[in-house]
Amino acid sequence: MCLIVVGWRAHPEFPLVVAANRDEFYTRPTASAGRWPASPQVIGGRDLEAGGTWLGVTESGRFAAVTNVREPGMAKGARSRGQLTRDFLLGDLAASEFAAQIDDSAYSGFNLLLGDGDRLVYRSNRDGQPKELPPGVYGLSNHRLDTPWPKLVKARDAFSSAMTALPDEAGLFALLADASIVADGDLPNTGVTLDWERRLSAIFVQSENYGTRASTVVWQRADGAVRLHERSFAPFGQPLQSSLISTAV
Repeated sequence: MCLIVVGWRAHPEFPLVVAANRDEFYTRPTASAGRWPASPQVIGGRDLEAGGTWLGVTESGRFAAVTNVREPGMAKGARSRGQLTRDFLLGDLAASEFAAQIDDSAYSGFNLLLGDGDRLVYRSNRDGQPKELPPGVYGLSNHRLDTPWPKLVKARDAFSSAMTALPDEAGLFALLADASIVADGDLPNTGVTLDWERRLSAIFVQSENYGTRASTVVWQRADGAVRLHERSFAPFGQPLQSSLISTAV
């Protein structure tokens, strides 16, 4: 489970702004954000179990992020969803071309955001054909784009305000750190137990075995410079480390 908010050409000086939380089991082996050893033009974390990534950006301004679709009981796809983001970041296809050639049947339910500098594209194997997104602010969790789950609506509203303070990132990280639980009457019904609906209703998820492992802020300036700032966490939200990578033009 994850949460991603994106500002696409919604700020005059920063055409791409991203605030995202990666929620995952703490036992899944992971490399913190940095330049990829074999492909240093790519910046992001790495999933050491399946070889992909949940979110990354390149020096040239390509951007990719993925979330799963919450659908308990569905058969698992043959390929890891993180390979979609990895392959896009390592390739040179336009976002719309890459999105169009994905074999939906190879993956469990996914939501994918792809940016090539010219376009931002949303693609899901649970929501029809790829969609090129006009300028605006978008939120994505574990259902379709902009599904009005309370935490997504709250994060998107806070993002729009925090984005105006860039390059100060404090407001973006503050919204990603919001661990407040939604009232039972406002919870979505996604097929998990009530206890887990409560835990997963927070923007920042905390528990012993599963939770928010990374909060990431990414932005690209109008001159092409890119910055990725990741904060990582242990069980119950205990801070681990901070990684900051930026490029200059």
